[in-house]
Amino acid sequence: MGLDYALVYVIRAHWLNAELHVRLISNRHLKYTIPPSVLLTLLYRPLFTRLDLYKICFLITVAVVSTIPWDSYLIHTNIWNYPQDAVLGPTLFRIPVEELFFFVIQTYLTSLLYIIISRPTFKPARLPHEDLRSSQTRTVALQLAAYLGRGLFALGIWKGNQLVRAGGSGTYLGLILSWACPFVLLLWHLSCNFALRLPLTNLLLPILIPTLYLWIVDTLALRRGTWIIEKDTVLNVELWQGLDFEEAFFFLITNCMVVFGQIAFDYTLTLIHTYPELAPGTSYPSPVKAVRILLANTSLLSGHSSYDAERIQSLQQAVARLQQKSRSFYLASATFDGPLRIELIRLYSFCRVADDLVDSAESTAEARAWISRLREFLDETHKDPSEAERRKRSSQFPQYARHALIGLPLETLSRRPLQDLLHGFETDLQFDELGTSGSGHWPIKNVSDLMQYGYGVAGTVAELCLDLVFYYHGQELTDEQKDRIRAAGNTMGKALQTVNITRDVQVDAEMGRVYIPTDWLEEHDLTPKAVLQNPLLPLLSQLRVRLLDQAFALYEEARPAIALLPIEARGPMRVAVESYMEIGRRLMDERYMVQPGRATVPLWRRIRTAVRALMHGGS
Repeated sequence: MGLDYALVYVIRAHWLNAELHVRLISNRHLKYTIPPSVLLTLLYRPLFTRLDLYKICFLITVAVVSTIPWDSYLIHTNIWNYPQDAVLGPTLFRIPVEELFFFVIQTYLTSLLYIIISRPTFKPARLPHEDLRSSQTRTVALQLAAYLGRGLFALGIWKGNQLVRAGGSGTYLGLILSWACPFVLLLWHLSCNFALRLPLTNLLLPILIPTLYLWIVDTLALRRGTWIIEKDTVLNVELWQGLDFEEAFFFLITNCMVVFGQIAFDYTLTLIHTYPELAPGTSYPSPVKAVRILLANTSLLSGHSSYDAERIQSLQQAVARLQQKSRSFYLASATFDGPLRIELIRLYSFCRVADDLVDSAESTAEARAWISRLREFLDETHKDPSEAERRKRSSQFPQYARHALIGLPLETLSRRPLQDLLHGFETDLQFDELGTSGSGHWPIKNVSDLMQYGYGVAGTVAELCLDLVFYYHGQELTDEQKDRIRAAGNTMGKALQTVNITRDVQVDAEMGRVYIPTDWLEEHDLTPKAVLQNPLLPLLSQLRVRLLDQAFALYEEARPAIALLPIEARGPMRVAVESYMEIGRRLMDERYMVQPGRATVPLWRRIRTAVRALMHGGS
């Protein structure tokens, strides 16, 4: 560390000539730790929330406070030391300021990497609960892994104490084990039932990537003599030339501490967001409250949550439905955070279930009956939004639909858009009532009808999404701003639905539906019936382009209002919009041939679109 491992600037005041000299020091922090931290910060900036900052600052505080006594002891007992010509000079309990800064920067770097990697994971669906559908083998395997972890870290404490008492070459390793393993054991005990249900990438990558990187940096520092380890206290075993085993293990175990700490924090937040009744009104749980919640929720024997398993299962169904039905919105949902993400997924699940009930009906009469039951459900549950009433009213629906109905966040949603959504479904039924003969009046006669339909099935959903955004993050918006954003959301919903119609001309034709305005068709001597008979007519390519022009005109009209959204929703909402409009851009590509079924935007292109949207998300 020190002159070879320093912070940023050294300022020297020379009072005799009243000049201030500032010297930039080339050092390891400037070369190796600050640059990746800055890079990750810039990458994550559009999604960086106050809660993320709170989590990181809390762990940094814990890391600094818990490491200072240990590090100071090692220096006082000459297990390691810093040459005077390698440090700037200022110390705290004989710990150089450069070393103190390292406690901060390592915790920040590893924490931020974990937050970025784990962001796409919908954590409420990963909460431990008793799932009768889960295989007994998997349940036993998870419990065994939890016990093995506890046993391993407890063994580390015992072995560390042994090595310290014995002294000699095992002293340094023993001190690392005795200091780190109690923290790791506590964090693992509190969070292992949750951690083991996360994707392995969430658990391993934030540990392994910074560990390997710091091994390399540490090797360079030891070779330069930036700090010196007393050789009589180490095993003299090297991971590779220049890197003692103890140093390698130190970085591995400290990164485990940071990641386990972040997972424990996420476990607490996920419980609070999924079960708000645990800590009403709590946005930033204190350490004491977090530990209490985790201890109350952790069963040492079963590893299961003591809370309502049905709520977790309903969220699992909802996110699976989103992933299956809309890959674009599934990707976009990962950019939302906390309770807003949960409620948006629940809203999507309800809309999709309602649409499926109507579309899968065996007759128009049955479809209208489902719409009538949905309308009755909304009317009655708006009067009494209690869970008991929702369960009672949902019992008349198929089993697969009940969780979506019960989970709909009615308390935060406007009634009118929900009712208008059902009117939009009724427009679809008018096609079915025409029959395959194609005789009668077609519902979409002109652009006005198209826009009315777009509002009914998509503009309403946009308004409902904004209801949720305003509820969680819109406290600083005026009523005038909210009205402007709602109007723009309505327009944007129409744009997205027009893209959807352009993409699905053939799919809709197979269902007996034609959403291209009839007066447009007549300009080319076509009828809706002709589209039903051959949805791949060459002339339809021109009308697809016309539909896309309409969609992008609406998009351009509504897009500026995204900048008015609260910062917490601005970037994510831009990702949601751009991800879907990218389908339209691909359809506009002359080289793209419309395939039967849905157009698919490649994953790499969806990710590129999301990143670009986020880079503009704060503007």
